[in-house]
Amino acid sequence: MDQKGIGMTASIIPALSARGLVKRYGRVVAIDNAEFDLMPGEILGVIGDNGAGKSSLIKALSGAIRPDAGEIRLDGELVSFASPIEARHAGIETVYQTLALSPALSISDNMFLGREIYSSNILGKLFHQLDRKAMDAIARKKLSELGLLTIQNIQQPVETLSGGQRQGVAVARAAAFGSKVIIMDEPTAALGVKESRKVLDLILKVRARGVPIVLISHNMPHVFEVADRIHIHRLGKRAAVIRPKDFSMSDAVAIMTGALAPPLAA
Repeated sequence: MDQKGIGMTASIIPALSARGLVKRYGRVVAIDNAEFDLMPGEILGVIGDNGAGKSSLIKALSGAIRPDAGEIRLDGELVSFASPIEARHAGIETVYQTLALSPALSISDNMFLGREIYSSNILGKLFHQLDRKAMDAIARKKLSELGLLTIQNIQQPVETLSGGQRQGVAVARAAAFGSKVIIMDEPTAALGVKESRKVLDLILKVRARGVPIVLISHNMPHVFEVADRIHIHRLGKRAAVIRPKDFSMSDAVAIMTGALAPPLAA
């Protein structure tokens, strides 16, 4: 493991960490005594070959699966999530590759899906009438904060947006409610060059606001461009943590595939 990549932050409590995580599916070991550290205010890239177990790791951290063993800590406090909803309530937002948006609903409705604001009057209390004015105002504010000013109509159905704009809505929703950690799963996978650029800029803007981000991606240039550190996952566990400025993409791929031994501890 690359202690040079971790040592400078050893005295800082990680925003999100895991120790000894294990997850088995019958005889298949998806997570094998894995470790994980996301430091405050950083973008941590997560890379690994297909079948390395990085998706299972992220699912465990976000509450989508429950590990068989090990511990997860959020801001140093021991946590256990039975569902993604529990993780969300704790401040961990996940932007999945599928985006989890409802195409027929408006941008505003998607921003508040499952977190609707109800009117303070009797209609809101008894009949759950939505406070659409408040929801629209907050949605527009959050989109504006991330520079998504090309979206003029907050009531526009999501199905009418481009792929990059849809990803922007998903990121804005995560940024609006992810108070502690945002996990992004392949955010540029289905996008072209121009829209991918916009999403990377969004990620940097969210980080600038002090929210740490986990970026899972197969796109090595994107990871090396925006990540502060890179977690390399191999055979169900963390093989190394490197800094992009100290290693090349070829080095990362070699460590990821086992062609190069992980960096020795300092």
